Amino acid sequence: MIKSVLGVRSPLLFIGCWLGGVSTLSAQTALPSVVVTANKIEQIQEAVPASLSVLHEEDLRKGAVDDLEQLARLTPGFTFQPFGQSGTNLPVVRGLTSNPTAFSSSMLMLVDGVPTLMGQGFDHNLLGVERVEILRGPQSSLYGRNAEAGVLNIHTRQPGAAPYARIEAGAGSRDLRLLSVDASNALLADTLYVGVAGQWREQDGYIDNTYRGGQADDRERQSARMVLRWTPGLATEVNLRYSRQDYRDGGSLWGPASAERREVRSGTSSWNRSSGRSLSLDVLHEFDSGLKLRSITARNDFYDRVQQDTDFMPADLFHLKRDYHMNTLSQEFRLEGQWRDNQWLLGAYADRDEHDLAFRQKLPVGLVQTDVELGGNSSALFGQWLMPLSEHWTLTLGARAERNKVHIDPAIGSRQSDRWHRFSPKATLQYQWQPDAYLYASYAEGFRAGGFNAFSSVANYPGYDPEKVKAYEVGAKGWLDGKRLRYSAVLYRMDVHDMQVQQIVQPGVVYITNAASARSTGLELEVDYLLAGNWRLVTAVGLNRTRFKGFREAGTSYRGNRNPYAPDLTGHLGLRYDVSAGWYVQSAISAVGKTYLDSANRYSRGGYGLIDLNAGYEFANYGIAAYVKNAADKRYDAVGYLNGTARVYSPPRELGLRVSYEL
Repeated sequence: MIKSVLGVRSPLLFIGCWLGGVSTLSAQTALPSVVVTANKIEQIQEAVPASLSVLHEEDLRKGAVDDLEQLARLTPGFTFQPFGQSGTNLPVVRGLTSNPTAFSSSMLMLVDGVPTLMGQGFDHNLLGVERVEILRGPQSSLYGRNAEAGVLNIHTRQPGAAPYARIEAGAGSRDLRLLSVDASNALLADTLYVGVAGQWREQDGYIDNTYRGGQADDRERQSARMVLRWTPGLATEVNLRYSRQDYRDGGSLWGPASAERREVRSGTSSWNRSSGRSLSLDVLHEFDSGLKLRSITARNDFYDRVQQDTDFMPADLFHLKRDYHMNTLSQEFRLEGQWRDNQWLLGAYADRDEHDLAFRQKLPVGLVQTDVELGGNSSALFGQWLMPLSEHWTLTLGARAERNKVHIDPAIGSRQSDRWHRFSPKATLQYQWQPDAYLYASYAEGFRAGGFNAFSSVANYPGYDPEKVKAYEVGAKGWLDGKRLRYSAVLYRMDVHDMQVQQIVQPGVVYITNAASARSTGLELEVDYLLAGNWRLVTAVGLNRTRFKGFREAGTSYRGNRNPYAPDLTGHLGLRYDVSAGWYVQSAISAVGKTYLDSANRYSRGGYGLIDLNAGYEFANYGIAAYVKNAADKRYDAVGYLNGTARVYSPPRELGLRVSYEL
């Protein structure tokens, strides 16, 4: 199995030294090469001229990484807003993010080619994942709208001829109980294969409801995945995939802004009954000429069903209730080939969104009900050409012509629509100055789709235009010390125009506009070093400065202010030790700088560092692992969420034990 080293793989020094004294080590002599498909073609990781992090299944399993927030801690320049609700995650990449009511995202997530274009449904428990590729920087030339600042590409395990099964049970803090299964086998030899995976996870909350009793935020999650793989010939492969995830939670991780203890006094019930579904057909055929044709047809549904008390008091003064159904149908065709020493890719893409939004808000004066249908479609042609200019120089050109149309149809009011056309180019020049060392410089443009303010009936649901980014990037990556050290260093600047921000248009009227512009500059460093004696050091640092160049609200200028939810620092440092007898131990420190929660920079979450510890023993087909997350029990609440009224509580220390059997 290929072992990636970008993960929380770090040992406790004193345990590692003790184990080293009683075991004979079979030390690795070099880090393995990793093949990725970040540019929709196969390349070794170091040859991809972009800021790219790669993690494999073993990194995630041994690091006890089982959600996207933990995944983000391992990569520079990547975090999430402190939203506090299962099933919805709003990514922040290189200082760019989005509002949850925009129903779009600054980062695109793909799971086996199925796109998630918004924060709702941007989630995965990483069960059965083979590889994760995290691209940072605009990727709209290949991936289209909402790949404005990056792409999170998740590849699940493909079933093969050899039978595979892994069963895992776990227990931990706050009565955590977990059971997961991942299995695959051949139904017809060399022709038809099946894979299934499922997980049930339940855990008590940590926010006390002192009025109703018990915890306000208990968590339960059920997920399942199935794939049928058909290989009618050596040149053809067909995958039919289905996945679902269901949330049966208590309330969001919210409380009053003034409450320093993790508690509420809510008399109104809060719950989350959201669920996600996806169905896709993935067909790949290679012609005798060497051309490869791929088609991915997908349907992605997310049901956002939530009720949340927002006054946190016994009297029902304020609460909200959502009943959303977001649906996206998508189709992509792409043709890949080679001409002389050139590699090329041509593709066509189309999708259609249909979102039914029912929102109710309880106010002291009564209920406010909104029923709106949002929809739209997009179509695009895209291409990419990799052209060797000489033995050491390579030029990559990419472009995408895309048309977007959106509409809003409220229950009360008139239907509105708008459309845009975008051309997104990308050019990269790469120089291989040594056999294992690359330098590159790139220019790229990206965008995030425009839309309508679905909950601003008083202003007749105003629209807003796409957010546009122009990015310049230079980087160096490669190997050192006989391929024992892999490194990547990137400098970038991004200019953001028509920035989508939430703005107070007049007293009591707030909605998304294109009122701002900003600049994001930064540095990203990653080092993976295989030290002597099976020690492995992994570090990642992201420095980012995202500031408004222009933004006025109610007569106040926010020029020079930080973009909300964008920290200036992200970092990770891990050390890992493996013992040939099957033992492993690791420790890791991750850090995130201070984060502001609003454009005025009045409310914030302080900077913090987290310590995670892991140890395990694998023997024969069995395994046992123990972990401690947030070992120092660091508190890092986001104080002032919801315009200063709420606090998003951070999770306390968690200890756990897992046992597994793998065939």
